[in-house]
Amino acid sequence: MLNLRMWSRALRVIPRVSKDEWARLDLVSRWLIATRAAVFVMTAVSAGIGGLLALRDGVFSGPRFLACLLGLVFAHATNNLLNDLTDHLKGVDKDNYFRAQYGPQPLEHGLLSIAQVLRYAAFSGAVALAAGIYLVLETGGVTLSLLAAGVFFVLFYTWPLKYIGLGEPAVLLVWGPLMVGGTYFVVSGGHYDPSVTWISLAYAFGPTAVLFGKHTDKLEADRAKGIRTLPVLLGEPLARLVVIAMLVTQLLLTVGLVARGALGWPLLLVLLALPSLRDTIAVFLRPRPKTRPERFPAHIWPTYLVAYAFRHNRVFGLLFLVGLLATLVLGT
Repeated sequence: MLNLRMWSRALRVIPRVSKDEWARLDLVSRWLIATRAAVFVMTAVSAGIGGLLALRDGVFSGPRFLACLLGLVFAHATNNLLNDLTDHLKGVDKDNYFRAQYGPQPLEHGLLSIAQVLRYAAFSGAVALAAGIYLVLETGGVTLSLLAAGVFFVLFYTWPLKYIGLGEPAVLLVWGPLMVGGTYFVVSGGHYDPSVTWISLAYAFGPTAVLFGKHTDKLEADRAKGIRTLPVLLGEPLARLVVIAMLVTQLLLTVGLVARGALGWPLLLVLLALPSLRDTIAVFLRPRPKTRPERFPAHIWPTYLVAYAFRHNRVFGLLFLVGLLATLVLGT
């Protein structure tokens, strides 16, 4: 029986479920939980920005946009599944490792077998690849290069990129020029506007800050496992300051693009994210607590910094999309 309530929950948070609860779930609910679907919103926003920019410029194709959105979301799902599989096979998630604490790690918690995870990944990857092939046939060789780049990051983000401090730069590139710029390119049928690259970075600093927050949360655990993320290499104090710098740069870059005319004045709506930014900066200015603060939700802990970065990114991303929609409606 389809559990629509769990679908909604899995798209908002990463639910913690027991083996008995898992056994009663429908296949879609299991896939949403296993792929950590709550974070797909960042991918959807990147694709949405690229699509709205193409619509603004009069070069929009509905079928190509839907294929691009579908392909990117399922590629993200594939990456998350392969991430868990790789870490499981390398023994990273053993001994109550961080990832296995804040939500179900299907392999480590015995919810799925390796063969089942491979089938989930094969299905997700096949959907993403089919969408990519359709877009290549529609728009040509450059799109093939974009598809190849996407496949590379799906397969090699977890290892070796994450292990050698390149995971965070990869996210900046993927959620910016590759997703936003790539969506704009394929949806427009091959049109290119250099300003889209800068616009893409204005959003991509957000998902990168989210990853920085996550890796800072589990810095000590990663260091003990030999995973050299950028926060591990930089140390917690500097890593927290880098997140603040990225979030401030995100806002300033958006305002600068409005001032230069690359974005319409409705994008100044992102200034409504200032209270969220203020609260997030206040959290990142303090050392991460060793134990759960009294008023912090128990179901989110031990994630902490990433929770604030993710919440701010969701606010900023929504305002960015609304600003682009307002630009279209007002014709500015």
